[in-house]
Amino acid sequence: MRVLLVEDDEPVAESLRRGLKRYGFEVEWVSTGAAALAHPGPYDVVLLDLGLPDTDGLDVCKALRGRGDVPIIVISARSDETDRVVGLELGADDYVSKPFGVREVIARIRAVMRRARPRTPEEAGGGTDRYGARLTVDRKAARVHVDGEEIALAPKEYDLLSFLTEEPGALMSREQIMEAVWDANWFGPTKTLDVHVAALRRKLAGVVTVEAVRGVGFRLEIVNGAPEGNGTTP
Repeated sequence: MRVLLVEDDEPVAESLRRGLKRYGFEVEWVSTGAAALAHPGPYDVVLLDLGLPDTDGLDVCKALRGRGDVPIIVISARSDETDRVVGLELGADDYVSKPFGVREVIARIRAVMRRARPRTPEEAGGGTDRYGARLTVDRKAARVHVDGEEIALAPKEYDLLSFLTEEPGALMSREQIMEAVWDANWFGPTKTLDVHVAALRRKLAGVVTVEAVRGVGFRLEIVNGAPEGNGTTP
């Protein structure tokens, strides 16, 4: 996924670039509004600071929205409600106040991209994300169902499943998972990750597999097909 980052604060920009690249994003960084408007693209989402040196970020937001429907996430030290409202009214899809963590920004990017992605008729019928024939994850309600029955997950088990199902089949490093599910400043043992992975394997056996890649991390795969003894899809 290609990100256009418009941010004049170099330390903030570098931190975001490093964090986003760790998660597989391609980042193009510009430090002025003029450079943002002159950027040829293409890009999938814009991270736009409001406090730019040459122009107000709100004007840049308005100009970008006038060109097309690429998702725009405003990132700003301005936490005033008026700026939030104006930004959203001018076409921003979301608004993140500084200080923020890379984990939050990535979550916001994925959320706006899900909203921007054309939905199938099946998806349009409900507020959940479906994986294969059996598993649904309702991220608004933080609930998981298998074959229509809710599965009881501990909060961190749910967070782990929610993160891994964002990109089924993708290999996630232990560091990526710990930062996203626990905290960027987690200093405890990562053994807790193995415990939670084991719990998901047990509770979602036959629905998902969580493969351990030695020395790297984990990969979640969706198991397709109906449950054993049932030839139909619920």
